[in-house]
Amino acid sequence: MNNLTSLQSLQPVLPEIALAVGAMVLLMLAVFAGDRAARFVNTLCILLLIGVGALIVMQPAGRVTMFDNGFVVDDFARFLKLLALAGSAGSLILSLDYLTREGLQKAEFGVLVLLATLGMLLLISANDLIALYLGLELMSLPLYVIASSNRDNAKSTEAGLKYFVLGALSSGMLLYGASLIYGFTGTVNFAGIAKAVQGGAGTGLIFGLVFLFAGFCFKISAVPFHMWTPDVYEGAPTPVTAFFAAAPKVAGIAIFVRASVVAFPGITHSWQQIVVFVSIASMALGAFAAIGQTNIKRLMAYSSIGHMGFALVGLAAGTAEGVQGVLIYMTIYVGMTLGTFAVILSMRRDGRMVENISDLSGMSRTHPTMAFMLAMLLFSLAGVPPLAGFFGKFYVFLAAINAGLYTLAVIGVLSSVVGAFYYLSIVKVMYFDAPAPAFQRTPALVGLMMVVFGTLNIVFFLYPAPLLGAATAAAKSLF
Repeated sequence: MNNLTSLQSLQPVLPEIALAVGAMVLLMLAVFAGDRAARFVNTLCILLLIGVGALIVMQPAGRVTMFDNGFVVDDFARFLKLLALAGSAGSLILSLDYLTREGLQKAEFGVLVLLATLGMLLLISANDLIALYLGLELMSLPLYVIASSNRDNAKSTEAGLKYFVLGALSSGMLLYGASLIYGFTGTVNFAGIAKAVQGGAGTGLIFGLVFLFAGFCFKISAVPFHMWTPDVYEGAPTPVTAFFAAAPKVAGIAIFVRASVVAFPGITHSWQQIVVFVSIASMALGAFAAIGQTNIKRLMAYSSIGHMGFALVGLAAGTAEGVQGVLIYMTIYVGMTLGTFAVILSMRRDGRMVENISDLSGMSRTHPTMAFMLAMLLFSLAGVPPLAGFFGKFYVFLAAINAGLYTLAVIGVLSSVVGAFYYLSIVKVMYFDAPAPAFQRTPALVGLMMVVFGTLNIVFFLYPAPLLGAATAAAKSLF
């Protein structure tokens, strides 16, 4: 009976346990079977991620805390865990054919993605500074490895080294901030910190908050801690870039929102100023720095920086409506990103990948379906109605306006207009320039992902209610 009770008490962490055990089993399979079973192991990794998602869906509603209130499962956590799992599974699906063609199919690749995803799930549910740091490091360490997974490529190894060095620096800053917060509040628990700062915060605590946010900004590649993003996106293998652009950003935004709203509600005005600055700087840099890019992966890096700025507009509002906007934005962002990278992974000519925007010349005549899907995804990234990306921006800007942040909303709209320039320039290359030689046949799974995410992006406006309802419930669970 006691054993049964113990098992039932672990039910809230069952998805994490299943993912950890599954990753260890698949690691043993990878070790004994070797690279000849790599595709099989990576396929099992995708199925495991789907299974863990099903376990999260089956969890009962409500809020549960565990491990001395250091781990929390609520609607907010469940929503973002499912989104992180979707980003990881989508990236692995996109990687299967690419890794085989490039001779990079390693049995441990999928396992590293699983371990990084486990870190993301722990980070999303972190409810104190220690759990936050453990989740962050468990997520980061596998990412350093897979960034440099193409060991024979100088750009890939350089990307991994840059990410590791700057990641270590950001972790140190985050840990220093956490120690300052603990020193001035006497607790690491978010609820305890919230109680300690009810009457306001001193200079020391604000310093701690700044260092903590610096660590968060690095993980979501927000200005001024974005410097690793373009080089890592360009140097890492393309499916790894897709993974970096999708899943870790979800976990980073999740802990950014939870720590701000749950641990520091009494000093909202103080952290709001930091978030507003980071948001404006990220939107502006993402809009202007991408204009001169010729490599589409570097362009997507600057695009990602800009989109994190837009997502933070919702957090800057500091309201349940703002958090709802962040959740809607991140969901749509992950879909747009995976769809766009499905097209980038289809850019193969003469047996090798091409990455320059000029390689898309005249694609409307050589690959009309692919050109149409990419055009719709780019219009959506630019925020053109009635595509899904428009609704993401609409909800974060609406929350900012309702919170009185008119300047932030206006700058966001202007940044969207500037950003639309470089998205539309790619559409111009595809539809109006002379055709370049055709790409090779798109792998079936990649083509399916492209069509699925492209179509969802187009038809989202017909039935947005499920996402809006889930995001509203998840946002309310924090307040």
